Amino acid sequence: MPSAFPLEILTTDQMARADRLTIESGVPAMSLMESAAVAIARATSQILQRTSGRRVLVLCGPGNNGGDGFVAARLLRAQRYKVRVASLTPLDQLRGDAAQAAAAWPCPVSSALECSFDGIDLAIDALFGTGLARDLDSNASALVRRLNRWRRESGQNVVAVDIPSGVDGTTGAVRGAAVEADATVTFFRVKTGHLLLPGRLHCGALTCAHIGIRPSALDSLAVETFVNMPQLWRAALPLPQVDGHKYSRGHALVVSGGASFTGAARLSAAAALRAGAGLVTLASPIEALAVNASALTSVMVRPADGAKGLAKVLSDERKNAVAIGPGLGVSEESCAQVETALAPQAYRRAAVLDADALSSFAGDPERLWRATRAAPGPVVMTPHAGEFARLFAACESDCGCRSKLDKAREAARASGAVVLFKGADTVVAAPDGRASILPYATPWLATAGSGDVLTGVIAGLLAQRMDGFLAASCAAWMHARAAEIFGPGLIADDIIAALPQVWRELCAAQQK
Repeated sequence: MPSAFPLEILTTDQMARADRLTIESGVPAMSLMESAAVAIARATSQILQRTSGRRVLVLCGPGNNGGDGFVAARLLRAQRYKVRVASLTPLDQLRGDAAQAAAAWPCPVSSALECSFDGIDLAIDALFGTGLARDLDSNASALVRRLNRWRRESGQNVVAVDIPSGVDGTTGAVRGAAVEADATVTFFRVKTGHLLLPGRLHCGALTCAHIGIRPSALDSLAVETFVNMPQLWRAALPLPQVDGHKYSRGHALVVSGGASFTGAARLSAAAALRAGAGLVTLASPIEALAVNASALTSVMVRPADGAKGLAKVLSDERKNAVAIGPGLGVSEESCAQVETALAPQAYRRAAVLDADALSSFAGDPERLWRATRAAPGPVVMTPHAGEFARLFAACESDCGCRSKLDKAREAARASGAVVLFKGADTVVAAPDGRASILPYATPWLATAGSGDVLTGVIAGLLAQRMDGFLAASCAAWMHARAAEIFGPGLIADDIIAALPQVWRELCAAQQK
């Protein structure tokens, strides 16, 4: 797991406002720059001590990011490192704090466009920060590509200041070219561009340093985006009570497909139990009843043919969460079953829609939105990129400037459902604007059935009456953590088997 970050994630505009509010409250801007440089120098020194390196090249840009670089260079020189500074901008064109920081550097400054990387043990990228709002020009792009080539060929390290130059701090997109860093030091709070792909792949090890910006600055920023980690949802995590029983822990219903496609639903059902649901029932077509019953022990199996059969099973109001889609099949009958699962009821029933429950509506997404908006309880949808493109074409039809976070939020507003947009940078967005980004993932999760397990974990948490947004965020984290615990060779069943260890970790942290 990565190092712990503060909970809030900021856009670049919000970060600029936090800076401004802190300065207006009486904290000198140069004090913030000095503190930032201390964090940069510390991270750099740790790498150099590990690699026995001594020679550093600091590449400085035209703004305060470059100013941070000049101050860090001065601090590293005071620690007896051999430091060279190269600037992208002539020194007489620097302004404000950046000019002041450059003036305090006591050694010559070369041109970054012409500098040599020969004999360097580490480079600091202080060219452009999170405020970059345009593609890099040809000169800056050429410098970035030259830096990346040196890093790959030499095997030496690059430390990025704030964010790797060329990564959009809000969307995570690459603006023409972007530095490939081994470590990134950002300040106060992480930004969306640090966690969204492809930006996250350029950051390396990410550190968030506290540099004196007042936490009270958050009060006026209306932050709605959060790092998906236990701090976000731990207080809402349902834990068994001494006086509880299986019925008080909720009853999840998982809908199975036909005889040839039953495995996906069984994975979801087993995961729902491991996630803590007191009871789980598999609603099975009669043709698949025997195979499902013979393969399951802890999960109950009930016959349910089509929408009418499902309606009969769901007439029991104790079944307060339903998961539908894995192995269901893409058809009009599947649409009818989804509408049955979402039909208004006199009691609160949550739902998770995945896979074929989504793809069946690709030709008429508004039909699905009518059902999700009218549902009696929270609805969570879990599309991967392909399903999202088919179902939310309006959110995808743009110039590519919007981020995955923006698209997930728009989809949640359109559908009235919580949208868990799967991927290495899983985003969870709620209709009310709340969103979370998972800060890590293991590539071993890219295996058949892992999404079915995630659907079951969400259903199990919803059955225990957890808030839809928090349940989806928690499930995404538990799913990733279980895969990380198991490691190489993972198959979907192993995620379920590792969930007890995830629960042990969460319960131990809860008791501290």
